[in-house]
Amino acid sequence: MTEVTTGIGWNLNDWARAYRNGADVGELLLATRKAIAADELDTNGLPRNGSAWIALASEEQLTKQISYLENLKAAADDEGRNLPLFGVPFAVKDNIDAADFLTTAACPEYAYEPDDDAFVVQLLRKAGAIVMGKTNLDQFATGLVGTRSPYGAVNNVFNPEYISGGSSSGSATAVAKGQVAFSLGTDTAGSGRVPAGFNHIVGLKATVGAISASGVVPACRSLDCVSVFALNSRDAERIYEIAAQFDPADGYARSRTMVRNERIQTLGIPADAPWFGDDIQKAAYEKACEQAVDAGFELKTIDFTPLFELASLLYQGPWVAERYAAVGEFLKQDLPGINPVVKNIIAGGVDGTAVDAFKAEYRRKDLVRQIQSIFKTVDALFVPTAPRFPTMADVDAAPVEVNSQLGTYTNFVNLADLCALSLPAHMRSDGLPFGITVIAPAWHELALTNFAGQWQSHVRLAEAPVMLGKKDDASVVVAVVGAHLTGMPLNRQLTSRHATLLEQTLTANKYQLYALANTVPPKPGLVRLNEEDLKIEKVTGNQLIVELWRLDQAAFGSFVEEIPQPLGIGTLELEDGRLVKGFICEPEAVASATDISHFGGWRAYISSLNS
Repeated sequence: MTEVTTGIGWNLNDWARAYRNGADVGELLLATRKAIAADELDTNGLPRNGSAWIALASEEQLTKQISYLENLKAAADDEGRNLPLFGVPFAVKDNIDAADFLTTAACPEYAYEPDDDAFVVQLLRKAGAIVMGKTNLDQFATGLVGTRSPYGAVNNVFNPEYISGGSSSGSATAVAKGQVAFSLGTDTAGSGRVPAGFNHIVGLKATVGAISASGVVPACRSLDCVSVFALNSRDAERIYEIAAQFDPADGYARSRTMVRNERIQTLGIPADAPWFGDDIQKAAYEKACEQAVDAGFELKTIDFTPLFELASLLYQGPWVAERYAAVGEFLKQDLPGINPVVKNIIAGGVDGTAVDAFKAEYRRKDLVRQIQSIFKTVDALFVPTAPRFPTMADVDAAPVEVNSQLGTYTNFVNLADLCALSLPAHMRSDGLPFGITVIAPAWHELALTNFAGQWQSHVRLAEAPVMLGKKDDASVVVAVVGAHLTGMPLNRQLTSRHATLLEQTLTANKYQLYALANTVPPKPGLVRLNEEDLKIEKVTGNQLIVELWRLDQAAFGSFVEEIPQPLGIGTLELEDGRLVKGFICEPEAVASATDISHFGGWRAYISSLNS
């Protein structure tokens, strides 16, 4: 019996493709939940130390949602085509209400069971999405580090010695691990951007009020934004289009203003960027600036003084008082689950006066006017998502100071009514990810995602094999196409070697896939057509689904030793021009094989045998 596949590593298109090919929504979601549980939960069913999750949906909770989804589909006039997120799992930061789940804000004693979904969760469920669970965060969304939670510090996906970033740490890492296609975070001071940069994913912070904050435990209610994490900018844009609906019940909600889809060409960069001793981060940003120029963008040096001053206001006066107004009285209790750093920060909100609040607001308005003038000379700002990449030990040694440093390029954004998009760039020289953020005036989200398409295309092509692991980093990325795919019989040959699933993607349009005869378990053969074959009118190449896995060099060597003839390892070309190691087949073996290229991938072919 063939094991049911999972959706680990899938983006929105991958989920849609699976359902078009006949995947059963219940089987697929329950198998995906099982795979997540195996990685994240202990033998008691509780999240392990470093987990992204506070509460993973139970099988009963998933089944209940699947039943609701099937009812939605049955009631649709167009056989479910108005359900753009049909059966797609997502994660919800645990300061956002989702019915049938507790909301804790990362404080067990604060937990309550909401009667209804938050407005944004309701919109996503009505579009067909499935809540896979609630994710960990810096308590009461106060922090940019991902360590201020009684449920444990969330591990960085690339290196657990480094922080994952906060406060939306769990939501970011759940996406980075491929456990869900997208997730919701919140962003008041950068919580939807910093963890995206530290985990090599996309983080979209929309205009304040664009996505309703009804049903969100407030941090600073006047500034709070629900943010979106995704594997690519196109997915983030699609979620934004669904989620950015006006909510009359939210006093801070705003009707979306349609801005002409302006093209971003000129990018403002800081004249004097602070790095707080992280020279590797500085070098990574300098390289990103070079890449931006190579991609055809113009860089203009800008005096960031008003931006930095505005950023410093966020943890002074009225905005700390806002945090106290939300949860200050609760934090006065001497409860074991309250994080002492969070408690001390928010307790400072009672020190100011109404006069201080007005003075701070006057200064904010003056600074915003100066910032608006900056955008008369540039289309967007181009900054490092964070100026340094601290370790867990760095944060333990100076929790408030390090957190403050991480907000250098994020704290001012909501105060200035700007929107922002954090994007993966290249890998740093130490193998950690580096992220850039583009920042634009309110309601320019689509201009940012259009920029992202240009940026990501250029970086992928420029970085080709390097994007998948530097040649000198003692690791190898291999593309698998058949029995080694997630959930397939030979996948254990990868997982037992601690291989990491990076992504699912497609080959270039130059290959054919064959089902080889007399192989146990069944295996495919991937054959590249030569250039002469491709010139023949009746011979067509195919884009075929592959998964990319990273192994260290020793594990890769032992992995290759297990590959039987007529299979071997060669170089594959992906749809975006990247080159990776991958399975190939000796051409002689296809004489007795069946051409299955039209299935688009091995899973679809195997499914056809069982239908």
